[in-house]
Amino acid sequence: MEFPEFAPGLSAKLELTVTDADTAQALGSGDVPVLGTPRVLALAEAATVAATARQIPGGVTTVGTRAEVEHRAPTPLGRTVTATATLAKVDGRKLTFDVTVRDGDQIVAEVRVERVMLDRQRFIERATGS
Repeated sequence: MEFPEFAPGLSAKLELTVTDADTAQALGSGDVPVLGTPRVLALAEAATVAATARQIPGGVTTVGTRAEVEHRAPTPLGRTVTATATLAKVDGRKLTFDVTVRDGDQIVAEVRVERVMLDRQRFIERATGS
């Protein structure tokens, strides 16, 4: 299988308005009604997927293999955060993204996400034992 070539600088933005379901209380990562760190990570990963989505051919996917999250500031219910993922490094099939999550001008979190390109069907077969 031939994998696409991505260049550093590729980026995408996603927005999330914080609801009860996104809070640390709801996610079990704390007992406060603010944006939970697991949701920050999920948003960051979704932004990395969006960055490659237009250029990735059928049969190829990326999977997350590593993430580092620095959750710096609380975000209350009703606020909208924006995650901007930028491809920082390409090493063969490994893609490293830097993601910044902001609430207006304030940095809420910085996340580094590593993803690996692979054959989608083979991955599913291995995962399910088929």
